[in-house]
Amino acid sequence: MVQGDLAAVLGSLRPASGGGGFVGADAVRCARALGVDGVAVSAMAASGFSEVLWATPGTSTRLEDVQFTLGQGPGPEVAASGKAVSVPDLAREPVSRWPALLPEVLALGIGAMFCLPLRVGSACLGTMTLQRARPGPLEEMSYADAWIVTNALTAALVQDSDQWDAFAAAEDGSHFYRAAVHHATGMISVQAGVSLGEALILLRAHAFRDGRPVIEVAEDVVARRVHFRHDDGDGPGTRGRRRD
Repeated sequence: MVQGDLAAVLGSLRPASGGGGFVGADAVRCARALGVDGVAVSAMAASGFSEVLWATPGTSTRLEDVQFTLGQGPGPEVAASGKAVSVPDLAREPVSRWPALLPEVLALGIGAMFCLPLRVGSACLGTMTLQRARPGPLEEMSYADAWIVTNALTAALVQDSDQWDAFAAAEDGSHFYRAAVHHATGMISVQAGVSLGEALILLRAHAFRDGRPVIEVAEDVVARRVHFRHDDGDGPGTRGRRRD
């Protein structure tokens, strides 16, 4: 842990109006300060839509996409409960906890994960997920510093209430990293005649079945290469059809 890095990260956290992310920070420097290999921060809208604010490139970015695609992992658990989740040795974690996620995470070379909530009262505004190739608990000082960062992040998110309210509503989402997912969910809702929540589940299921990131499938839906419809046969629900 480098105290100078931690001070620099805390000093850089700010609402970032006009694009380039909702909150500015140096993710690589943050990971180094906390003694981990990678870090990712996501914010949650009231509708359940989530957006990656910033992340170290590579493994952490992929981890956020995998958790979002599958709807499993520390991130979704923390977002739902508002309580921190620590998994110091993923190889020893029961498969039944995250049956779809664990093989994917281990394949990414992640040995330990730690996820903290960005919390205001009982409301969870988002999550900060730390990952490390080496298994083992997070050092006590690093864990304390991680809470300092999440508190600073939360303060930065609510500092500009107008900007946060606009994100929380997530009516358009055109400037978000996951904009295609937001748009595709709305299209699937209309095509399949289901709620937005059910549409997101259908999108995730299609991505999981094809072994693709949910963002890629969403882009196909928006481009009308994949279409969801009511099932005219005996099968349950709806399915995605490829239009070549």
